Amino acid sequence: MRPIGIEGLNAYCGLAYVPVRDLFEGRGLDPDRVGNLMADHRSVLLPWEDPVTNAVNAAKPLVDALGEDAARIELLVTSTESGVDFSKSVASYAHRYLGLSSRCRIMEVKAACYGTTGMLQLAAGYLAGQAAPGAKALVIGTDISPMDERARYAEPTMGNGAVAVLVSDQPRVLSLDGPSGLHSFEVMDTARPAPDLDFVNPDRSLLSYLECLTASYRDYLRQAPETDFTTSFDHLVMHTPFPGMVKAGHRKLMRDIAPAAPAVVEADFARRVVPSLTYARTVGNLCSGSIYLALASLVDHGSDVEGARVGLYSYGSGCASEFFSGTVPSGARDALAAMGIGERVRARRELTFAEYEKLLPAAVSCLVPQQYRSVDLSDCDAFLEPLRSHGPALVLTGVEDFHRVYAWR
Repeated sequence: MRPIGIEGLNAYCGLAYVPVRDLFEGRGLDPDRVGNLMADHRSVLLPWEDPVTNAVNAAKPLVDALGEDAARIELLVTSTESGVDFSKSVASYAHRYLGLSSRCRIMEVKAACYGTTGMLQLAAGYLAGQAAPGAKALVIGTDISPMDERARYAEPTMGNGAVAVLVSDQPRVLSLDGPSGLHSFEVMDTARPAPDLDFVNPDRSLLSYLECLTASYRDYLRQAPETDFTTSFDHLVMHTPFPGMVKAGHRKLMRDIAPAAPAVVEADFARRVVPSLTYARTVGNLCSGSIYLALASLVDHGSDVEGARVGLYSYGSGCASEFFSGTVPSGARDALAAMGIGERVRARRELTFAEYEKLLPAAVSCLVPQQYRSVDLSDCDAFLEPLRSHGPALVLTGVEDFHRVYAWR
């Protein structure tokens, strides 16, 4: 069987950010809890951004790099909890603005933060089975957050953006190499019962995340009993609601699977996990794209990462989880460097808390159905200017009879 995995990976992390400490101060939150998050900044949605623009802006560099081979993309899936319509999928817009072949399956899936991994695995099975040699699949995790002061300590953790994952039989970023450990059950830890309302039960969400981490790893171990948690994986990549939650997960898994002295656990976390958290610390939670932003962070910042075996943990509230593994091929860092993720993250504009609050109503109402809407683009070019060298960006210009309208700018 030919190897299947991630051929290309790119992240779009928005155009603006606000420091987490400024958010804590502006909201009157306990400053002593900032350290628990292990986060510095969070990306902020601007009025001309939405799940469609995020998805397209993440995927376009990958599609452009393929040239004529873009016609080999036979499957396009958007994974999101930020759907713009109960029927029409974000993928249909993405398909149009990416200029993909009409011979392409397009769909949208919803599984909170797990959906991208679920579709990565299904795409891998499709490509390994019935697809013609050379066929590719494009899976995009794209989300926005309508969280405001009602969310309390969850608000500073959220991000804005998307991660695009190109799946094929030419894995240049990650080659899938093992079984999948699964663990799922129904729980109300987070939800979005209305387009402009995120519900979060922080304690229940943390406990579900931790339970699923141990249980999905044990299911992986059941299928690959020779696995040693401390030596079989050179690095670990986890869904990252915020880096502090990943640290808690690593500590619990070590306690459950490979007990060690606190100093050993801390050293293991620093060596195998911390490189995957660099982008999350300054971007926030990208929901369905979070684990793949962490993978990008590892490839860009980890030492001796090429040839390394990686254990990956994906979690989605509600809930579904999976522990799986892969190997980073030689040349992965150069392949990812061509996307310029870090450069674009550093080019975002910093906002004051007052500017953030002024922009927040547009984010909160982003998904609320409106028959007609006009977007003020007067400030758009100023935010886009630092990224001009990376090519044009798709922006939302308005809504006409419930149909979202976009333009390249």
